[in-house]
Amino acid sequence: MTMLSRDYRDIFGGLLMVAFGVWVAWYSAAHYDLGTFRRMAPGMFPMMLGIILAGFGLAIAIPAFFRTGPKPYIRIWTPLFVLLGVGAFAILVRPFGLIPAILGVTIISSLAELKFRPVSLAILCAVLCLIAWLTFRVGLGLPMPMFRWPY
Repeated sequence: MTMLSRDYRDIFGGLLMVAFGVWVAWYSAAHYDLGTFRRMAPGMFPMMLGIILAGFGLAIAIPAFFRTGPKPYIRIWTPLFVLLGVGAFAILVRPFGLIPAILGVTIISSLAELKFRPVSLAILCAVLCLIAWLTFRVGLGLPMPMFRWPY
């Protein structure tokens, strides 16, 4: 493994977090009422989250300038499978329901992993489906269909 003079992965990731956090803080301050700390308005929470995110980004990026890091390995299939999984969720949720959509996004996104682990994938699918059912149907009482058969 080739080492670089700086940890460019953490530098780039931290700076992306800083940029997104600053944008969120600016957008919420410019478009929403902030209020005061005693009487917070709708813009205070996203602005504070943006500031915290930017602070975490700095905490990741600054130390990365002073340590060596591995040469980044870019694998194009990883983000492609994750995006395909999100697309499958969007396509499946309305005609088939929430549980099949969760199964679709989980199975397709797991293909981004280099090593296929069927047992852990089955456990993950079961746990995510259970959490979705407990959250949306039991906890919130939303009339969201868990299963739907359109044919």
